[in-house]
Amino acid sequence: MDISESVLNYFLIPAVKAVVVVILVATAAGILTYIERRTLAFLQVRKGPNRVGPQGVFQWVADVVKLLMKEDVVPAKAQHFIHFLAPVLVMVPGMAVFAVLPWGPEFTMRIPGLGKITTAWYAADLNVSLLLVLAITSIGVYGIILGGWASNSKYALLGGLRSAAQLISYEVPMGFAVVSAILMARSLSLVEIVEAQRTHHMWFILPGLVSFLLYFVSGVAETNRIPFDLPEAESELVAGFHTEYSGFRWAIFFLTEYANMITISAVATALFFGGWLRPFPSVKALAFLDLIPPILWFVLKVAAFLFVYIWFRGTFPRYRFDQLMALGWKTLIPISLGNVVLVALAALGGMRGLRILGTVLWVVAAGAFLVVTRLRTAKPPTAKPAPAPAGARAAEA
Repeated sequence: MDISESVLNYFLIPAVKAVVVVILVATAAGILTYIERRTLAFLQVRKGPNRVGPQGVFQWVADVVKLLMKEDVVPAKAQHFIHFLAPVLVMVPGMAVFAVLPWGPEFTMRIPGLGKITTAWYAADLNVSLLLVLAITSIGVYGIILGGWASNSKYALLGGLRSAAQLISYEVPMGFAVVSAILMARSLSLVEIVEAQRTHHMWFILPGLVSFLLYFVSGVAETNRIPFDLPEAESELVAGFHTEYSGFRWAIFFLTEYANMITISAVATALFFGGWLRPFPSVKALAFLDLIPPILWFVLKVAAFLFVYIWFRGTFPRYRFDQLMALGWKTLIPISLGNVVLVALAALGGMRGLRILGTVLWVVAAGAFLVVTRLRTAKPPTAKPAPAPAGARAAEA
């Protein structure tokens, strides 16, 4: 087969990767709904989906078929074009981010008729990929606002405004957390940030402990997950900005939510947990871990973060909206500003400065954990006075 190298590298391979990513993300979102429901049932000591297929493994397929066949109801006075456009504005940025997420290093494969082809587990390695991720994901806010406004419903409009305020607020500390990772790696490329952790012989979670906590908490709020799922709180009578959506358009919003969960987890893995690198890549005694493919290491780390998402949902109560906004503006943003200054000063000292910062942060974190645990165990429980018998109260009277 006579195919020029430019057509192969700049058209065919990226097109194949795009199709594979869309199919895999859609399938992973469906499977993740089943895993989440089963895990929550286990945490809450109840039964999850267990009827469709063995142990309910095909429940997500039944849900997809139901949503595809369900009638798509649009309010009579809604702005029809914008009502249709809003889910697209939410979904497309969520999918486009996967073009720059590095799931693994370059590899060589042989294709019959084409010979050996060297490619990578990502579509493109841009020198500003982190900036692109932040820019693209912020577009989803417009889809949420337009979806609430175009529905011609006060409930949907208020839900859209509330969701937009939440997303904009938590993008600020998330951006500062990303800046600290950029300072440590001195690059905006996700691939180069992973390689920097290889050359530094440490994951950036060591000097970036505070940065990671800021990023992940902000990421949970950005994806509207418990304890920050104010836009579509399960206990409310309305669902927020997508109250007037049904059928496949309604499913697109939740497909994007799970896709964003995967995105946040993948970026956290690349920034702070070495990406596709195995644990302690510079320790030769652990060389046997290289038997596990790099992409599998990346998938396992992302899966661990997704489990934490589900764990949060089954554990924490929901914030009030004023608590949510106060946490973002009064707590996370000041901490993130101070953390950027601290990381910048440590980065001036190179690897030695980052290692000193990491050691200090982890020692302080361990000490704080021990102090809090000791205070909780040492504090005696307050015994409530037993109520007096009814006969004694009558005698006193």
